Formats: sequence, structure tokens, C-alpha cells
Amino acid sequence: MKIKGLKCRECGKQYPAKAIHVCEFCFGPLEVDYNYDWIKKHFSKEKIQSGPFSLWRYIDLLPVEGEATIGRHAGMTPLIEAKNLGSQLGIDHLFIKNDTVNHPTLSFKDRVVAVALTRAKELGFETVACASTGNLANSVSAHAAEGRFKGYVFIPYDLEAAKILGNLIYSPTVVAVKGTYDDVNRLCSEIASEYPWAFVNINIRPYYAEGSKTLAFETVE
Repeated sequence: MKIKGLKCRECGKQYPAKAIHVCEFCFGPLEVDYNYDWIKKHFSKEKIQSGPFSLWRYIDLLPVEGEATIGRHAGMTPLIEAKNLGSQLGIDHLFIKNDTVNHPTLSFKDRVVAVALTRAKELGFETVACASTGNLANSVSAHAAEGRFKGYVFIPYDLEAAKILGNLIYSPTVVAVKGTYDDVNRLCSEIASEYPWAFVNINIRPYYAEGSKTLAFETVE
């Protein structure tokens, strides 16, 4: 009811709300097309205020049909007053949103992955994956473990060991690809077209991208 489907940002062609991300006509990116008439009937300031202390307090504005199932503690990061920087810029009251304290991997990626994998669960996926050079791999690995998915992360073969350790903690299958990040991403696009896997930054990217706007919602609130 809340999600009408997906639509192309370039030509406006509409698609079902499935795991697709590129328009087959103009190759433009797809984005979530919301049913705002439904949202108006269910959305209120009071409902937000009574919601959980996480990004899921804005669930009526996020691309999931049911309840939050993954990443239930992501978001609601603090605004920190930056007095010294404000003084340098001539701003009396300057605040910076500190998204380095997201749960569970201390990265802004926890927002987008929480939304993406909750939607992946609704779409019936059992395996989730990503192409990454660090933060995204950590977040996908952590949330895959929480959601009891099979998790795969594809990384460039020469990635620093410290970045790899962050996702190995959660026991995903790590695939090191001899090539650049672009090579890794192309490989993942091919895999996504052949196997029923949810790649957060490829075939379920329209839902993944929607998680980012919760930072703005929190700042406004």
C-alpha cells in the first residue's frame, strides 16, 4: 500500500517494487515511488515522537511494507556543536551531525544497509552481498549476521588488512578480486544478474539509497 513501485528518475517509466535498479529503456536509475495518499493517512508528528529511538521512527517514509526487522538500532546520532569551526566561519551556532556512532559498525553505512536488508528480507532473499572498499562491507556483514542471511563481500585484492578485519568478525564469505573497485563492481553486477542475491549497492540500490534521508529527518527533528 505504501510503495506504488519503482520509477525511472530520467524518463519516468514505472516498474514493480522488486530487486531492479536500472531502467530498461533509458538506463536511468530507478527510485522508490511512494503512495503519498496512504502516507498522509498514517503519518503524523505524534507518531514519530512515540516511535523508537532509531531511524525507524520514520518507517512511514521508508521503503518497507512491514515492520523493521534488521538494523533496529541504527540512526539517531547526535548533533555536536562545533564552536571552533563556527568561529572560523563566522557562524554563531554551528552543529555537525556525528554519524560515526551508528550501530553496529560506527559508520553512516549502517543507515542505508538497515533499510536495504529489511527490504531484502521482505523480498524473500536469503543471500546478501556488496562490492566495497571498507565501510559498506563491514555494515553488510554485520547486518547479514543479524538477519541470518548468507553474506558475501567483494573487495579489491589489495585492500588494507584493517578494513578486512572489520567484516571478518561477522564471518561473511570474503572474495578478493584482482582489480580495481570498478572491476569488483562490474563483477558484482554480472553475479546479480545470474543469481538470486541481494546486492545492496546494485539490484536493491533503490531501497538502500532511501536510508540516507533519515539523517536529514533526524536533523530537522
